Amino acid sequence: MLVILRSVVLFVLAAVAEIGGAWLVWQGVREQRGLLWIGAGVIALGIYGFVATFQPDPNFGRILAAYGGVFVAGSLLWGVVVDGFRPDRWDLIGATICLAGVAVIMYAPR
Repeated sequence: MLVILRSVVLFVLAAVAEIGGAWLVWQGVREQRGLLWIGAGVIALGIYGFVATFQPDPNFGRILAAYGGVFVAGSLLWGVVVDGFRPDRWDLIGATICLAGVAVIMYAPR
């Protein structure tokens, strides 16, 4: 159970780093906030790359495939919290399907 908890925490940290980093770059470029925002985003994206290496499963492909589902759900959540985005039912259904995929890929008995 602790291994699963560790994995989930690492996925959340990875999502914050990657989505936050991409958002900072977006703000720097699209919202013309400047190079400081872009640089902070690049650093956050680099941190994301390191966080993924701490996952307990040794298979890169499995980790990144599962993280894709976390990224989908996390991106929608980021939009709600940071940008005031209001997902519709299809967004929520899609995110739920993605998270179910994460659970199957990462935590199904092998």
